[in-house]
Amino acid sequence: MLVRLLYCSRAVDPSPAAIESILAQSRQHNPTTGITGILCYGGDIFLQAIEGGRMAVSELYGHIQKDPRHKDVALLHYEEITERRFGGWTMGQVNISKVNQSILLKYAERPELDPYSVSGHVSLALLEDLMATAAICGRV
Repeated sequence: MLVRLLYCSRAVDPSPAAIESILAQSRQHNPTTGITGILCYGGDIFLQAIEGGRMAVSELYGHIQKDPRHKDVALLHYEEITERRFGGWTMGQVNISKVNQSILLKYAERPELDPYSVSGHVSLALLEDLMATAAICGRV
């Protein structure tokens, strides 16, 4: 059974090197467990969608909650799915600072990434919009 999980967190270290380390680890680990998804980041905030088998996604989310690189981890959305939306990425990435601000303003009061202030459905819609506008890079 496939599931999709959406969460947000704050980066303990939001430096480009720390973010690249997270992405590299994801891209190395995820193919072996059947996980796909995207990581969206802006400032010190991460918004991530992960898809895969129920147990693999649950185990990964448990690891993320304990990961010292993340704090304030919050579950935004979880659902059983019939197909993946982000299946083309072992871990795609979106740097919010490089996105047209009108896309962010479409989903929030201000043109910034703040999944803590919107619903999980709104955050998922933002990710889908970013995918549709080809804002996701790192396709593997």
